[in-house]
Amino acid sequence: MAAASFKRSLSLLNSKCLRSSTTLQSKYILNPSLTTTQVRNAHFQFVPETPNPADGETEKMTLLQSVTDALDIAMTSDHTAVIFGEDVAFGGVFRCTVGLEEKFGKERVFNTPLCEQGIAGFAIGLSVAGANAIAEIQFADYIFPAFDQIVNEAAKYRYRSGNLFDCGSLTFRATWGAVGHGALYHSQSPESYFAHTPGLKIVIPRSPAKAKGLLLSCIRDKNPCIFFEPKILYRSAVEQVPTKDYMLPLGKADIMLEGSDVTLIGWGTQVHVLREVADLAQEKLGVSCEVIDMVSILPWDKETIFQSVAKTGRCIVSHEAPYTGGFGAEVAASIQEECFLNLEAPVQRICGHDTPFPHIFEPFYLPDKWRCLEAIKKVTNF
Repeated sequence: MAAASFKRSLSLLNSKCLRSSTTLQSKYILNPSLTTTQVRNAHFQFVPETPNPADGETEKMTLLQSVTDALDIAMTSDHTAVIFGEDVAFGGVFRCTVGLEEKFGKERVFNTPLCEQGIAGFAIGLSVAGANAIAEIQFADYIFPAFDQIVNEAAKYRYRSGNLFDCGSLTFRATWGAVGHGALYHSQSPESYFAHTPGLKIVIPRSPAKAKGLLLSCIRDKNPCIFFEPKILYRSAVEQVPTKDYMLPLGKADIMLEGSDVTLIGWGTQVHVLREVADLAQEKLGVSCEVIDMVSILPWDKETIFQSVAKTGRCIVSHEAPYTGGFGAEVAASIQEECFLNLEAPVQRICGHDTPFPHIFEPFYLPDKWRCLEAIKKVTNF
């Protein structure tokens, strides 16, 4: 009864605050202050991908602008969509929600108290009541107070009710990964904590075009999703992004570069490191590397990865999160189970170290291209 009442109230509310279905004006989406800047001392180089002509008209966007564009489209196409979180009303710390409150109204884009557990609990209730909840957790490092709500409530809601109820229209956005100066509370990669929980989907994009399509897929998915956004790519990653409304498949890995000798697996920022490593291996060692972006951590594309490893016989998995218990361990164990007779060398994991994320020692912590290159030498000489 309460849910039905809420839906009616939300419907009336949306009819009053809904405005033009056109995209945000350029002063919001393509503000000159949001143009690309050089990332000082970056441990990777972002290489934009060539758009597919079949995708239609494109526009040059940073990753944060593509996120804003996806949110704008989601809010325009779904009158029940609501965005909330700390500081989102004025655009958020990283400016990903700039202009959305002005366009869609304070009832659909609003700030919350500084309480991640409360944000998550409210998001679950909103979804159950019929809204499409898009919650922002300002930094992935601060998602842990919401951990119980996400893994014990959101992930299990459908299962424990025998599919009578669910909170599928629920997306948690959170900034993720190293940024060059974030230290221990603004640099973490917590994807493996959540990957242990059936009922969730976990997605980490590598580029602006991927971010837009994958975020729209998460928002429209009928399962709770966690969308981690590599914050170092917000302004450093710039490429042509389709302006249309489009979605990309969750659970499908991308082969970014084909090769024959070693399979390199990563996600998020790390795939750009691995692309550089592949070039170095070809240039210095004459080794051909196949680079795979997993795209989503849960579900993950076992078929694509197993086929690649069966072809190359060697595999390196790399991520920023600590070595012990990182999702690379799950990938490596699965490869060993399924591809054992094809392996020419043990699967290698090149990851962050088993320490808190450091500040001035960040360059020594990250799995940079030189550590990855050493691993390629090891597996090819095994």
